[in-house]
Amino acid sequence: MNTHRTPAAQQPRPDTASPWVFSTRELGRRPGNMRTVARTVAAPDAPAQIGLENVIVVPAGSPVELDLQLESVTEGVYVSGRASAGLTGECSRCLDGLTDTVEVEIAELFAYPDSVTDETTDADEIPRLVDEYLDVEQVVRDAVVLALPLAPLCDPDCPGLCPECGGRRADLGPGHGHETLDPRWAALRERLPSAD
Repeated sequence: MNTHRTPAAQQPRPDTASPWVFSTRELGRRPGNMRTVARTVAAPDAPAQIGLENVIVVPAGSPVELDLQLESVTEGVYVSGRASAGLTGECSRCLDGLTDTVEVEIAELFAYPDSVTDETTDADEIPRLVDEYLDVEQVVRDAVVLALPLAPLCDPDCPGLCPECGGRRADLGPGHGHETLDPRWAALRERLPSAD
């Protein structure tokens, strides 16, 4: 048995005032009981901000829509459904600001205290119910982060920045270019008449 495991009885009780926390009291422990919940919660601020810092995030305080089903099963409460939120970030090619939306599927078992799942898994493997409450914030955060692009783009065909002058290629036009002359030919160029 893993001695590093933190049983649900030793885990802190979720903050019941948090909009991310749901009571499962009315489900009881009878498999098959279900409850559907729809809730809009405010995205957390740093350091708990959802997303990839300095890349693309759910802005702090912006709405996160939760449409979930809580179902009592033998080993705990199975939470399934969707979460959606707006995103802000920076294009990885042209560095312009961008906005987007993300919608993720949620599917997570919250183990009952003293269940076989509770006794055989680490606390960081499967979340636990504590005093008949479950907190979906970490589950939603993990699902959103996994769905985010590592290199977000303002447009799939974004041409990016000119490596010579740093200007946005989309603004510079198709004829933009920089003449590069091999320094070994520079002396010869000075001796030749200009083509102008």
